[in-house]
Amino acid sequence: MGKIYVGNLPYGTSETDLNDLFSQKGEVVSVKIITDRFSGRSKGFGFVEMAGNDNDSEAIDAFNGYELSGRPLRVNEAIEKPRSESNGDSRY
Repeated sequence: MGKIYVGNLPYGTSETDLNDLFSQKGEVVSVKIITDRFSGRSKGFGFVEMAGNDNDSEAIDAFNGYELSGRPLRVNEAIEKPRSESNGDSRY
């Protein structure tokens, strides 16, 4: 089980919408749409976790380029970004 990146989401897409779409290809474990911490508005991308690696690749193949509300989705295996150890302070 890995995370699937879903980009180019229409801003009105809910986590329930994404769950309903991906559940067509197997059991969805979790869905998270990333939002701006200040406005609460979607940033236009999210992550889906599915049960079983076979479901991951099947969903990626099925939904990469899939048109949702007029926007073609970008769907691929999520790549874990290393966390910065900086606390955001630019001083030395």
